[in-house]
Amino acid sequence: MKKLLFSSLLLWFSLVAFDASGQGITRSTVDSLIGNAPAFSIHKDNFFISGIPINEEITRSTADAKYQISFKQLMTRNTLPWDTYLFLTYTQKAFWNIYENSSPFQEINFNPSIGFGKPVYNKKKKLVGLASLMLEHESNGRDSIFSRSWNSVNLEYSLMLNPKLKLTAEAWVPFSYKSGNPDLLDYVGLAEANLEYDIIPKRFMAELMLRKGLEWNWKGAYRVRIFYRPFKMSNQYFMLEWFNGYSESLVNYTEHVNMIRVGYVIKTNELDILKQ
Repeated sequence: MKKLLFSSLLLWFSLVAFDASGQGITRSTVDSLIGNAPAFSIHKDNFFISGIPINEEITRSTADAKYQISFKQLMTRNTLPWDTYLFLTYTQKAFWNIYENSSPFQEINFNPSIGFGKPVYNKKKKLVGLASLMLEHESNGRDSIFSRSWNSVNLEYSLMLNPKLKLTAEAWVPFSYKSGNPDLLDYVGLAEANLEYDIIPKRFMAELMLRKGLEWNWKGAYRVRIFYRPFKMSNQYFMLEWFNGYSESLVNYTEHVNMIRVGYVIKTNELDILKQ
C-alpha cells in the first residue's frame, strides 16, 4: 500500500511537470525586488506539528511534536560580482516528547550556514532560476555517544517546471563527519529533491521531498506535505506531514521513522520571485 501510494505521487508530479513554464521576469525587475526585499526574512518554513507513528504502537513515548524555526539575513544585495549576494541562515529543528512525563526533548538540531545567492537568466535576460552555494554545519549539541555533527558545501537550484510546479534540487559535499556518524551518507545520501505543486495558488498546496542513501537498498526518505491556508491575507497555513524513512533527526539517523503529523506553519516566501 505504501509503495503504491508513493508510486502514485511520483507519477502525478511527473505528469504535471511536462507543462510549459512561464516566461519569467526581467533582470531589472529582479534587481529591484532584491534591492527592496527585507534584509531579515523567513528562510525555511517555521512550524509546530504533532503526530503519531503509523508503523508501531501509539503511546506517550512514540507520539511526539516537531517544530522548526528558520530565518535568513541578507548581508549584501545584488552588488557582488556576477549578480551575487551574501547571506546568513539559521535553522533549528526540535523533536519534543511532549506527551511523556516532564515532556523532555528528544533532540534539537542546529543548522547555521553562510552562502552566496545568484539569480539565473536566459538569453533574453528573463529569470529562469535561483542558485545558491552554501557552507553548512549541522549538529545536535550533545556529547559522548549521542554527539552528531557534519559539515558540507551545498549547491542548490530552484526553478519553475510549469506555472504551478516548482523544483528545488540540492547536492552536498560533506566533510568532518566520520568521527560521530561514519555511515551517515548511507542514510542521507548526497542530494535531495523537493517538488511543490500549487493545487489552488496561495491557498492549497502539496509538497514532496525525496532523498536516497548511497547504498543499493531502500534506505533514504520521502516526505509528503499538504498545506491549506484558511485566511486570505496571511502566510499562515495548516499542514499535514507524512515522513517515511531515515535520518529525520541526527541522533536516530539509522532508525526507520514512519510518522504522520499535523499542525501550524508560517510559510517562507523566499522563492516566490520565481512565480512572478
